[in-house]
Amino acid sequence: MSETTYTVTGMTCQHCVASVQEEVSEVPGVTEVRVDLDTGRVVVVGEAQDAAVRAAIDEAGYAVA
Repeated sequence: MSETTYTVTGMTCQHCVASVQEEVSEVPGVTEVRVDLDTGRVVVVGEAQDAAVRAAIDEAGYAVA
């Protein structure tokens, strides 16, 4: 299993965290998503394609820095 960390901008509350977790967890190959609101870090575990994870974050309404 690989682990990739993204820095996401625009998250301000737990609802933001939940939105990102929900969208990213639906990406094929993702087995775990950990979001840290304070740092903006999103850790994705699994074998998902980078472009698909970035698209899911965008779909949730946020941007990868």
